[in-house]
Amino acid sequence: MAIKTRPRVGNDPVDKHVGARVRLRRMLMGMSQEKLGKAVNLTFQQIQKYERGSNRIGSSRLFQFSKVLDVPISFFFDDMPEAGEAQSPGLAESGAAYSDASMTKRETLELVRAYYKIKNPAIRKRIFELVKAIGRSNAEA
Repeated sequence: MAIKTRPRVGNDPVDKHVGARVRLRRMLMGMSQEKLGKAVNLTFQQIQKYERGSNRIGSSRLFQFSKVLDVPISFFFDDMPEAGEAQSPGLAESGAAYSDASMTKRETLELVRAYYKIKNPAIRKRIFELVKAIGRSNAEA
């Protein structure tokens, strides 16, 4: 008895979300698609397809990505919208959703890289709290 599967129509929202998270982490690390591809024995075109969600990432490949990108596997599923919600892979804080586009802007990436270059965790924490406070006061104005 053969198992029937339904034909795949379009990109699955989960595949898109996971791919977007791969792209986000890769870009935050300042890594090219080519470098990531070499690390997991793929071409940069294959990495592009994964990041767009047009190719599904298997569990063993996801495990490889988690090691190369230095994140737990759960990272790729963080902030995934519930079924029926908008299928945007943005990050949410205090009910405010950030678009995927804002997370890939050069300015955002440079800010995050500079933040993580701060070795002292107490200073990093104070800067984090400062930026949050400025964001809150700016939103209220």
